[in-house]
Amino acid sequence: MIPYLKALLQMFEATVETTTNQRYGMGAGLIKLMINRVRNSQLARNTFWMFLGQGLGVVIQALYFVLIARSLHSQGYGAFVGVIALVSILAPFAGLGSGNLLIKNVARNEDSFRRCWGNALLMVLISGVVLLFIILGLSRVVFPAAIPFALVFVIAVTELFFSRIHDISGQAFQAFQRMNRTAVLQFIPHVLKLIAIAGLTISIQAPTVLQWGYLYLFTTVISTLIGVRLVHKELGAPLFVPAGITAEVKEGFYFSVSFSARGINNDIDKTMLSRFSTLEATGIYGAAYRIINITFSPILSLLYAAYARFFQHGAAGIRGSLGFALKLFPLAGCYGLAIGILLVAASPLLPFILGAEYSNAANALRWLAPLPFLRAVQYFAGDTLTGAGFQGVRSSIQMFAALFNVVINLWLIPAYSWRGAAWASIASDGLLAVLLCLSLLYLQKNMALRKPGPTGVPCD
Repeated sequence: MIPYLKALLQMFEATVETTTNQRYGMGAGLIKLMINRVRNSQLARNTFWMFLGQGLGVVIQALYFVLIARSLHSQGYGAFVGVIALVSILAPFAGLGSGNLLIKNVARNEDSFRRCWGNALLMVLISGVVLLFIILGLSRVVFPAAIPFALVFVIAVTELFFSRIHDISGQAFQAFQRMNRTAVLQFIPHVLKLIAIAGLTISIQAPTVLQWGYLYLFTTVISTLIGVRLVHKELGAPLFVPAGITAEVKEGFYFSVSFSARGINNDIDKTMLSRFSTLEATGIYGAAYRIINITFSPILSLLYAAYARFFQHGAAGIRGSLGFALKLFPLAGCYGLAIGILLVAASPLLPFILGAEYSNAANALRWLAPLPFLRAVQYFAGDTLTGAGFQGVRSSIQMFAALFNVVINLWLIPAYSWRGAAWASIASDGLLAVLLCLSLLYLQKNMALRKPGPTGVPCD
């Protein structure tokens, strides 16, 4: 896979260079110089790898999303989305942010990798067991009887253990800014899931959501084994040093709170829809939200590529990480605005792609169209805070926005079903973007009086 992608990049560069020379004559030298600068820029190369990997992943995701939505129908898809939403709220606590701490520490001291890698795996196993029992207990209260308990168990095991370890495998390469490996690891699960759902659809006329759940677990296990093997082979085997864990539990907890708050803000409405509305409404809204997530992938590619750089620039304080963010945000912000307009224009096509039962998903998509831009603001502002050591500030703001989302959903969903969920998403995401930006302005103006929060210590 890697040699093929490298050959594709070389072919692209050669084609652009040849076309430029043919069409622009003397001006070709300047354009060739620009191409060489991009080629020699590690950030540009990393962004390309993530964009290529996630771009291919977006295509694969779109294909298996259509297959899942059609084969499970709105009710079955709604059950799957509802369970995923609940698990995603607690799954970030599996590992207590050890993957992000690995990136931060290795970006500043590569010698700490093996201990950080081993401690991350250990933390996932320990915390995952505790969280599994919590999720199974909550499911008895939260979900209607129509959602099988076995589905909750399978999805919880998948996300708490295997998905988390797979994510950390990608973060291990991200810490060394080897985004070609991270891109491939992110791409593999999408391919396996497409093969699985295609096989399920072909072999069974009316597959159940539980059957898809088992395949979801199986494909994630395979992806995780590939990721762990690749890390061990190229970066090193883990060293388990429990004493190094306690020194960073607090900051790791901040990371977990941050990702959990993001999960609440993005997914709690789907769980609440399954409880206070119908599984059909959950499926309709979940389908529209899935498209939002897919279209946000190019911005995520840039953020993944730049994440370790935020810690490096943030070592100089908030001004360093903010200056770095301001260089990248204009491109991401323009994309967010453009894709929002495109989603509104293309929304009438949704029922033709997913089926007539998803006709209301077109309306939901129009309501959710501002989210790509709002998320671009959130992520860049948040990573600026994280890189400068203010993860606690970011986590606190995210949790406040998440609680705000829950409160207004308790009012809007029973009254307006999926429309209320869409309105709540826009309100809470907008609030989060504003609060994060205000916190950046405040911290920048008070740098002389404030010192960054804990930046952590090396795992060794």
